[in-house]
Amino acid sequence: MNITDLLAFIDASPSPWHVVATVTERLKPLGFKVLTETSPWTLKPGGKYLLCRDGSVAAIIVGTEPFQQSGAKLIGAHTDSPGFRIKPKPLSLQDGYLRLAVEVYGGPTLATFADRDLSLAGRVSYQQGSTIKNRMVRIDQPLLRLANLPIHLNRGVNSEGLKFDLQNELPLLFANSGEGVLENNRFIGWLAEQAGLDDESIKAFELAVYDTQKGAVWGMNNEFYSNSQIDNLACCHAALMALTETCDEAFQQTRVSILFDHEEIGSQTAEGADGRFFTDVMHAIAGDHIPENVRQGMARSFLISADMAHAYQPNFPSYYELDHKVIVNQGPVIKSHAKRRYATDSLASAWFSHWCEQAGVPVQQYSHRGDIPCGSTIGPISAAKLGIRTVDVGSPMWAMHSARESAGVLDHDYLTKAFTAFYRDNDFLTALSAGNGS
Repeated sequence: MNITDLLAFIDASPSPWHVVATVTERLKPLGFKVLTETSPWTLKPGGKYLLCRDGSVAAIIVGTEPFQQSGAKLIGAHTDSPGFRIKPKPLSLQDGYLRLAVEVYGGPTLATFADRDLSLAGRVSYQQGSTIKNRMVRIDQPLLRLANLPIHLNRGVNSEGLKFDLQNELPLLFANSGEGVLENNRFIGWLAEQAGLDDESIKAFELAVYDTQKGAVWGMNNEFYSNSQIDNLACCHAALMALTETCDEAFQQTRVSILFDHEEIGSQTAEGADGRFFTDVMHAIAGDHIPENVRQGMARSFLISADMAHAYQPNFPSYYELDHKVIVNQGPVIKSHAKRRYATDSLASAWFSHWCEQAGVPVQQYSHRGDIPCGSTIGPISAAKLGIRTVDVGSPMWAMHSARESAGVLDHDYLTKAFTAFYRDNDFLTALSAGNGS
């Protein structure tokens, strides 16, 4: 069952670095070769490759024809999710309790993290001889808590909403303090033990807070599912499944699933969609840097920017553009915006509708209310950097950026089938080569 595999994928990937590890573990047995940043990236026709940069990864199946003649079919998504990150000196002592200081990462709905079984996952950087290395770490047991006030002390919580002061009220409960002194190396010592390292070897760490509750299927007919990080690991999984479904098939066009870190904080990092990683990957696919060849290849390429979409919630009808209601379990969503917060144009929208039709799945259209600011994703950034025609799509979901999000079982299957049809469409290349794509 596709949804069972999706939930396992999310549960195995509590941080962007774990996402990359999960993707690598799944694709290496299928013949994908991991290329390193410090070695030449020489891609051969028919070859399968993984290019990784920290929390970002590109999975590539090289086409049988040169890039300038055939271009590439790309699906892009992101590996990060909103939440909390641990500060470099995290321990604080407050009236007999040890707490961990956090920074808000992206735009989470803070109240949804209260009273949940939280823990830590990420990576530590440690010294081995004269070299600095990274090791991933994940604490499976519930470890931390953002404990809420009782309603007896916060009488207005139900009428005014649950709010937290970002500096003073977000430190997470960690332990009773058995001593009257505070030493941050106590945390380093504990972290070293969890990572199987010596205290002295750890030089730094990057740790995300994650919810330890596993994903679940719910609803009267098991038609919905819930988990953390559905935004945007569901789209990462759909892209990965479409690529593996077609990985033993030969096509003229190169197929790429590229998953970026740091979308939730603007993408302007070395591995983000607004950094060098995408450009470096495309130059590796092009195989040369002759501007004319690269330009022709880009003109024959197409990017599906995949990020989740806001499903209509019938308890809050006034927050939606009522003529563009997106319904859970009624198919993938094409997202449009006049100011190009989404990169979709009419031609890109028509092509994606065509692939949904080929796959036998329904398709929906989303437009944001005019009086509410619209979010964005990697689509406009990637389209602007590379000049590749792009469509922004996703599956409908509820409670985006909550600690616990929900979506439809059918929709994940629909999206995967649409992505698979995109990778398999040979007529698309013919249309572009004939000049019908502009």
